[in-house]
Amino acid sequence: MSRASLEKKPREVAEMFNGVARRYDRTNSVLTLGYDRRWREMTRKVLDAQAGERVLDLAAGTGVSTVAFARTGAWCVAADFSVGMLSSGAAREVPKVAADAMRLPFADNSFNAVTVVFGIRNFYDTEAALREMMRVVKPGGRLLVCEFSRPRFAPLRALFHWGMKRVAPAIARVVSSNPEAYRYLGESIKDWHSQRGLAEVVAKAGWGEVEWMNLTFGVVALHRAKKPAT
Repeated sequence: MSRASLEKKPREVAEMFNGVARRYDRTNSVLTLGYDRRWREMTRKVLDAQAGERVLDLAAGTGVSTVAFARTGAWCVAADFSVGMLSSGAAREVPKVAADAMRLPFADNSFNAVTVVFGIRNFYDTEAALREMMRVVKPGGRLLVCEFSRPRFAPLRALFHWGMKRVAPAIARVVSSNPEAYRYLGESIKDWHSQRGLAEVVAKAGWGEVEWMNLTFGVVALHRAKKPAT
């Protein structure tokens, strides 16, 4: 079974997600007790995409979030470097592009907003990817990141990480097409930035007006920012 290391080598990560793609959405819903739908819905509301806007949904996987954003009337494209993930979402009628977050195949100032929903922690170089995202967004355009984070209450944080290390792989062995990948996913969540830590990386990449909001006691956090107008 394919899994990536915490070095997040692009080829390893892509191969891992190709292997997990077939049952990815179902496995996520089972592991999160359905909370993944609530988190995605809150992301859609906070993004507040408008008809006629252009939205890049990066690390879009099977396009679940992209379809939700597109219901607003915005033109939304799902981009991911795992062809297997994009293929698994073939029935979802949104444009799909195989793309590397470090070298996006889009012109400068092409989008009104860029989103990353449960994918940014898998990027090889988070700050470089955030700079590349800013390149393709128009001045004044928006960034919105939804990602697992660090629960503020220490006992909940310990329980959460224990569950990701012990329980998630056990469940994945039953419902996932690549159970081994879920060991990496749990480790990558524990290794990820705190809410403030990610906000600092976003700001360092050049985004302005950076802020975050906790969901489910900080298990997940939304970070949003704007590209400076000048």
